[in-house]
Amino acid sequence: MIESRHDSTPTVTLLDAADLHYFNEGTHSRLYEKLGAHPLRLGETQGTYFAVWAPNAAYVYVMGDFNGWQKDSHPLQPRGQSGIWEGFLAGVEVGSTYKYHIVSKQGGYRVDKADPYGFCHEVSPRTASVVAELWHNWGDQTWMAERARRNALAAPMAIYEIHLGSWRRVLEEGNRPLSYRELAPRLAEYVQRLGFTHVEFLPVMEHPFYGSWGYEITGFFAPTSRYGTPQDFMYLIDTLHQRGIGVILDWVPSHFPNDEHGLSFFDGTHLYEHADPRQGIQPDWNTCVFNYGRQEVQSFLLSSGLFWLDVYHVDGLRVDAVASMLYLDYSRQPGMWIPNAYGGRENLDAIAFLRRFNTEVFARYPDVQTIAEESTAWPMVSRPTYVGGLGFGLKWDMGWMHDSLEYMSKDPIYRKFHHHALTFRLLYAFSENFVLPLSHDEMVYGKGSLLSKMPGSDAQKYANLRLLLGYMYAQAGKKLLFMGGEFGQWREWNHDTSLDWQLLAYTPHTGLQRWVTDLNRLYCQTPALHEGDCDPAGFAWIDCNDAESSVLSFLRQGLSSRQSVLVVGNFTPEPRFNYRIGVPRAGMWREVLNSDARDYDGNGYGNLGGVEASPVPYHGRPYSLTLTLPPLAIVFFVSPVAE
Repeated sequence: MIESRHDSTPTVTLLDAADLHYFNEGTHSRLYEKLGAHPLRLGETQGTYFAVWAPNAAYVYVMGDFNGWQKDSHPLQPRGQSGIWEGFLAGVEVGSTYKYHIVSKQGGYRVDKADPYGFCHEVSPRTASVVAELWHNWGDQTWMAERARRNALAAPMAIYEIHLGSWRRVLEEGNRPLSYRELAPRLAEYVQRLGFTHVEFLPVMEHPFYGSWGYEITGFFAPTSRYGTPQDFMYLIDTLHQRGIGVILDWVPSHFPNDEHGLSFFDGTHLYEHADPRQGIQPDWNTCVFNYGRQEVQSFLLSSGLFWLDVYHVDGLRVDAVASMLYLDYSRQPGMWIPNAYGGRENLDAIAFLRRFNTEVFARYPDVQTIAEESTAWPMVSRPTYVGGLGFGLKWDMGWMHDSLEYMSKDPIYRKFHHHALTFRLLYAFSENFVLPLSHDEMVYGKGSLLSKMPGSDAQKYANLRLLLGYMYAQAGKKLLFMGGEFGQWREWNHDTSLDWQLLAYTPHTGLQRWVTDLNRLYCQTPALHEGDCDPAGFAWIDCNDAESSVLSFLRQGLSSRQSVLVVGNFTPEPRFNYRIGVPRAGMWREVLNSDARDYDGNGYGNLGGVEASPVPYHGRPYSLTLTLPPLAIVFFVSPVAE
């Protein structure tokens, strides 16, 4: 829209009255089309339209390389009472760097700010925004047409979690990380070859401190420039999609850093965050907490989430630190938090925001997923808002991760006393739609890698890790594995170095990688192992009580067919012979995976390809199998075809 000012100088505005209304109401979810920096042509004049929200500013200017960084030579104009400042600057082209110079009404406070809606920012440690266009000639039409089926709760979902800056590095060039375009073919080939269905990137949104792994964001609408341009990041996603791989992004609407160029104290007031530190400071990270009760902040966050789904074709958002949003007393000592209007600890504004966020996402993109990292027993996180839930599609099962890792770290001689750590999950396994994570959170800060957590000799450590991974894939729930775990990295993850790919020169590590590949293949190709991930009809215990032998046995059951998969895990280093297991039907039960097979550098104990069921009732079933259970191993048997 073009308006005429009294001095006859044309003014461009992308904002109409409806935009202003929805923005101030807290329901605008496409602000990235309106605010920020938008290059355009006005007649014969090329320039850029700027718009920024700063309601407590007395003046707002745009400064940049186009004006020698003069702070007050290019003013913006207020748009009524909306709090938005806007203006068209001729000659400012794509690639120009800029900041907003804000003069506050509060005591003449002045500050230079990056654009909260900027599509691109300078490479850290520089902090200016960059005028950018968002375009890409997408080639992922087939993926997008099939995405609803790929992201459905009944579909297999095996997620490879990755930190882009440390997956692979170029040691010959100063240990630099790969760019988005360098990553694209390498990552796509690797993930496809190992059989993962999705990748999940630790936050790629622009962040000043690399050591935050992206969890302290200043650019909520920009991929980090450390690895390339917005178009380069689109190319990476497009490449993954064309290889049949979904892309999930970590998204952090829970807090943001207090860097001066960022959102904090934006216009000389606490605009995006609470003013009271009992509400506005996250004590764990000394970061700022969003004020979810402010309508314009809700519009900002809604627009950020929808932006990645819209512009970048992302297939899911994993929302970080949801528990810190839900509870007003999260990580706070008594007296250091403010109760809600009813005297409780629940953050009512954050709850309302999360429900609105999920409602908006699934209304516009019903073929994606939202995933909550929520570490408490808050009810109905992954249930629809219309029944009182938060509306997420999936939730991380943090309890399973902690219980399983604690159990597996114990010497097998003591495991029989902790058998409940393996079985407890099934008391709540279908109360939510769960993802089973073995995530980056457990590979840092002295916790060690997955392999280093395992007890015993080196050979037993590898066997234990194969057993743990097999147990995860056998359980009901979607799967997530952090990079390096798939080949048994010994060293704890370090964001400043590459994974230890040289370990794949050694048989135990290639065996682990082959095991993960075969787990992914069986999981994806066998409906009984994924259709019921979120449905109690997909799981049945055979025997969960053999603590003395530290053996578990259960069935994964198909929903679209009567085929079943029998899973038996032996969590001790003693092989068990003639171990009887009850099964529901007669015929040959084929052994389709065995973590002790020599292909995985195991001992080679097994069942010679399968076992014929005998008409001996056991475990309440009409038939039974007599099995050899390999040491520290898990075995999978596919049932005979049902009549």
